[in-house]
Amino acid sequence: MNLIQFLDKKGARRVGEVVNKGPDVRVLGTWERTYDLALAAARKSIPLADLVFASPTKGTVQFDELIALRHVLPPLDHPDPAHCLVSGTGLTHRGSAQTRDSMHARIAAAGENLTDSMRIFRWGVEGGRPADGSPPVQPEWFYKGDGSFVVPPEHALERPAFADDGGEEAELVGLYVVADDGTPCRVGFALGNEFSDHVMEKKNYLYLAHSKLRTCSFGPELLVGNLPASVTGRVRVRRGTRELWSAPFATGEANMSYRIAGLEHHHFKYRQFRRAGDVHCHFFGAAVLSCSFGVAPEDGDVFEISAPPFNRPLRNPLRIEPASLKPVTVFSL
Repeated sequence: MNLIQFLDKKGARRVGEVVNKGPDVRVLGTWERTYDLALAAARKSIPLADLVFASPTKGTVQFDELIALRHVLPPLDHPDPAHCLVSGTGLTHRGSAQTRDSMHARIAAAGENLTDSMRIFRWGVEGGRPADGSPPVQPEWFYKGDGSFVVPPEHALERPAFADDGGEEAELVGLYVVADDGTPCRVGFALGNEFSDHVMEKKNYLYLAHSKLRTCSFGPELLVGNLPASVTGRVRVRRGTRELWSAPFATGEANMSYRIAGLEHHHFKYRQFRRAGDVHCHFFGAAVLSCSFGVAPEDGDVFEISAPPFNRPLRNPLRIEPASLKPVTVFSL
């Protein structure tokens, strides 16, 4: 089951179920937010899918028309963006360590003379899936921003004037709401573009935190239920009418050194991340990056990420903010 959020012709918010693989979207009664739908399911202690099935139909709309009009919203958000936390884990995929490590100045030959990236990647390979059911080794974790950093599908990802780069990261995103009793509840999964500054990170690994403070996007669909063990798709960068670069990518637990549950444990083990009513959007890591192939995105380029079981791709153009040398002024009160 795949859900979307969108704006109807009057500009009102709606929640819809994608049917027939995408030509049609069934409008779900009077629901305005996936957030409210998910919390209602948690309060009733029933699966979200059951509540969707029980919701009356209030007409149908055409998925492709919503996309063309740019009326599709992120499939989960919070009425107050400050109560939505966007975060992620890196070096979780078997193809990601070589990509990350190639950005660092030194690659050690063997033993303990490893870069920090290769060391934490090795920890994940060796301890990311403990057989006894205990928590895995702690992964890399980063903060991206609050809900105001999330850009809807088909809308532009912004490269700030001070940035060195703005490149795609094709990933899966786990979407969660925290129930009234503080229990994290997974609403589902979405395709995501984590969008980072890889050139800044290359300067010094300690700039990783800075490089992640960028807008991002996920959607257009939310997959309710279990994620397939292997999700394979393709990421593209388009410039005008031509395809500048493309590559296949593989994600899902079959292609990761961690289980999803282990990554969720290390995120929600922090008490402050279990505040009732909050939304969490967590990126699970990328396996391939265009920057590793020498691609330097330009203003107007379009990132496109597609993969079953999602019926429509996630697309976002790049907008580069004009250069500015004006410093930020802080006033003393």
